[in-house]
This record gives sequence, structure tokens and C-alpha cells, in this order.
Amino acid sequence: MKERNKTLGEYIIEKQEEFKYSSGELSRIINAIRLAAKVVNYKVNKAGLVDIVGAAGEQNIQGEDQQKLDVYANEVFIQTLINREIVCGIASEENDDFITVHGKAGDDNNKYVVLMDPLDGSSNIDVNVSVGTIFSVYRRVTPVGTPVTLEDFLQPGDQQVAAGYVIYGTSTMLVYTTGHGVNGFTLNPAIGTFYLSHPNMQYSADGKIYSVNEGNYIHFPQGVKDYIKYCQMEEGDRPYTSRYIGSLVSDFHRNMIKGGVYIYPTSSKAPNGKLRLLYECNPMAFIAEQAGGKASDGYGRIMEIKPTELHQRVPFFCGSKNMVAKAEEFMAKYK
Repeated sequence: MKERNKTLGEYIIEKQEEFKYSSGELSRIINAIRLAAKVVNYKVNKAGLVDIVGAAGEQNIQGEDQQKLDVYANEVFIQTLINREIVCGIASEENDDFITVHGKAGDDNNKYVVLMDPLDGSSNIDVNVSVGTIFSVYRRVTPVGTPVTLEDFLQPGDQQVAAGYVIYGTSTMLVYTTGHGVNGFTLNPAIGTFYLSHPNMQYSADGKIYSVNEGNYIHFPQGVKDYIKYCQMEEGDRPYTSRYIGSLVSDFHRNMIKGGVYIYPTSSKAPNGKLRLLYECNPMAFIAEQAGGKASDGYGRIMEIKPTELHQRVPFFCGSKNMVAKAEEFMAKYK
């Protein structure tokens, strides 16, 4: 069988031995995410035809207005993971606290926790812009057989055993890593099967795209302002091209394929940054590093940050390694 003709299910089975410690649970987690992604994809593609777009009338723990699709996607992913009885805990950007998952027999023998942003960029649904799901998997640190605690979720990113995202765009793709490279699978909607379409995805060391919300320029730290000016200078292969969608999954996906850097820094409006360490930055950092890229908070490696709270925010610089390193140089001048 040619590499590109493999289904996601076949690929998972073939790579089973790469899943450290696992006796099948991690494969089943990826399969559960695959199933939930297909359900959410179906609903996303009906946006505008059914009453699924717009605000749900509630706010999440971050104080952000929840979209109807946020709520729907959150329920689908949580229920799919719970029903499969493969995780002992789930944390979602949309929930105030983590969810403890017990087996049907009342036991707590599962080994893994999942953290997720069920629908990143959901406010873009109304205008037909790509959105995504981000997920991260850790092996629990508390004893198996006991209920999970906050400690199981507050692990640094370098302890992740798997991470990935689903992008719902012109095609639907599931991209993930288990620490052995990054592979992308595209959904064939006619038969509902994901096929390996992007094997061994890699960032170029250099890129020509910078992605940052320049509308917030006046609020950015001086190091970021200087880097943006550097990107706009006509010198060598510069000026770079500015591309910003406002959906992390979409911006990240484009930059990984074409080469570029994504920046969401601190600002006078968001002194800790806006993106969540556990649900967005850590999983994307894991994918970036496995694809030969780099992820930083502007000064150091994202995946070495020890989390202190479930919904912790951090600044995020991620992409082609030389571009991130150059941005860090500018940040260091004002440290």
C-alpha cells in the first residue's frame, strides 16, 4: 500500500509501537477524536443552513461570549471521550474546571487526560472562515485507580504524549504527533474516511510570512514593534508578507506548510497574553517542534513552562525556527 493511500485507522495500528507505555489507549483516544471531528465537521458544514451560528448567550470561564458551535463541539468531544472509557479526565477551554471520568464499574484505571479547545476561532464561522479543534494528551501523574486531580493537568508541555488539531476548511484535515514527526490526514467526505495526505510535515527553517494582529500594534511591547518593522524592511528577502486570519489553527497550518511565524504577544490590553498555555500553546508548540519549528513565549521555550492554573494565558511566538529566534533577539533587548 502506498504511504499516501493509508487511512488514519491503518496508520494508527501500524505506528502502535511508537506509543510509549500504551497498551492501546492512546490509539483509541486518537480514534475517538477522529469520530468527534467528523461529527463536528458535519455540523460546521451546515452553518447557515441550520440554527447553529451566532452567540449561545453564555460566557466561558475566560469571559468570552460562547458561540453555539462552541457549545456543540464541546459536548461532542467530551461525550465521545467519556463514552469510549479511555480517559480519566478531560479539561476544556469552555469549562470552568476539569472533568473527572470514572469507568462504568466506578474505577479510575485509565491512564490519560485530554485537554482541548473544542472549536478555536468559532467567531469566524459566521463569515465562512476556517476554524479548528486543538487537543493535547498527557499521561496522568497521580496513582492509577484514584480520581484525577489538578496536578494531572498542570504538567509542562514537554510531558505531552500526543497533540494535534483538526482544521475545518476547504477540506477537513486532522494533523497530529505522538513525538515521532507530524502527519496530516484529509477527510474524504464521500465515505467519511481520513487518508494520509501530508506525511512528515515540516516547517522550513526560514519563512516569508509573519502573522500578528497589527491592529493592536500600539499596545505591543517594544520588542514586537521592532520585529514587525524588521519584517517590513526592504532588505535581502524582505519585506515579508503579512497574513493574519484570526484563527490560530488556520494561521498555524498555513505557516507550517508555507513557512512563517505566528505571534500573539503580551500587550497593554492583555498583559499575560491571550492564548491559553494548556489548550492552545502547548499542543501547537509540540507539533511545531516535531515539524522542525520553534515555539517560545518571547524569551524561552513554551513547553518548559510549569503551569500554575488551568486557564493560564501566555504570549506565543511560533513557527519557522529562524524567524522565532530573530523575534526573540528583539524581545531580549528589552527584557
